[in-house]
Amino acid sequence: MKQKFNTNYPSIDDLRKRAQQKIPRFAFEYLDGGCNEDVNLDKNTREIREVELLPYYLSKHTKSEMKTELFGHTYDAPFGIAPVGLQGLMWPNAPEILAKAAFKHNIPFVLSTVSTSSIERIAEITEGRNWFQLYHPAENSLRDDILDRAEAAGNDVLVLLCDVPTFGIRPRDIRNGLAMPPKMSVKNMIQIMGRPEWALKTLYHGQPSFETLKPYMPKGLDLKQLGLFMNQTFNGRLNEEKIAPIRDRWKGKIVLKGVASEADTEKAIKLGLDGIIVSNHGGRQLDAGQSTITPLKSIVEKYKGQIKIMMDSGLRSGPDVARTLAAGAEFTFMGRSFMYGVAALGTQGGDHTIGLIKTELQQVMEQVCCEETKDFPNHLIK
Repeated sequence: MKQKFNTNYPSIDDLRKRAQQKIPRFAFEYLDGGCNEDVNLDKNTREIREVELLPYYLSKHTKSEMKTELFGHTYDAPFGIAPVGLQGLMWPNAPEILAKAAFKHNIPFVLSTVSTSSIERIAEITEGRNWFQLYHPAENSLRDDILDRAEAAGNDVLVLLCDVPTFGIRPRDIRNGLAMPPKMSVKNMIQIMGRPEWALKTLYHGQPSFETLKPYMPKGLDLKQLGLFMNQTFNGRLNEEKIAPIRDRWKGKIVLKGVASEADTEKAIKLGLDGIIVSNHGGRQLDAGQSTITPLKSIVEKYKGQIKIMMDSGLRSGPDVARTLAAGAEFTFMGRSFMYGVAALGTQGGDHTIGLIKTELQQVMEQVCCEETKDFPNHLIK
């Protein structure tokens, strides 16, 4: 059960508290917050933690194995690093730090279109084994060029984001000037001065930017022009007509992320997609929606075996991974937990967080006498 992690930070909550001390307030609130009144942000984790597991102490248990097969690859754990936009804002060089850790630990790293490292750089780090999440462009020519780059980089799993047809209302980000178009206020500058390590590392690595999109952006954009460019260039609203040509041209696996209903699961199956990630964007888009664990249960009951069913949003620990697998997910992803780790511990944050979550999950498996991750549903108290 031994995994390496910094014992000064033995929980994700410890990392979160340390991250809050290490990075400017505007960056922490961008990472930590949800939308509107944070109802769904809080509900996500709370309702996952209502799932209870049943131990079988007198079973002939020999060992617990976390390795999990997904899309023809055996990963060392049943969780991966979810796509997160503007990662370099929260900690300089964050996507590269996390990609290296994911590759080392043999778990999937999903690069967002609007992260701060390029398709090519992350593929170099992971030998092309990372996944790529496409934020759908308004123009088909741009879509096709980005897909060609991802294919050339060796990415064989494409994630289509479907839960951002419009930007969520995030009061903290609006107050901090991180809405589109963003702005840097005197207040934000004062916050930066209070976080010298973050400031110096940002100075060293350069101001974070959308590296994958640089070839398509006019040079010399100010912040307001950047906001206009993003609004004009991307249309997050997906439908069957937009997905079908992507399925026709993409040779690898396609996963639809942001599914929250049986109806969208049905459409994903009819379109020939390989997997779904049940998700509500970490509670950042629809405060009046359900938590992720609620639709997961009904989707699993109706569609298990017809498509790979995964989940993110609300998971913060190894026990949360166990609960979600017991509820029927075949794989899980986390975003904030890993970003807390990097913001707290810098270059060591990826290794630490993966090691911590592995240790927690291994303990749960051994405690309930679960031999393989696919056996977790046998331990669900319904």
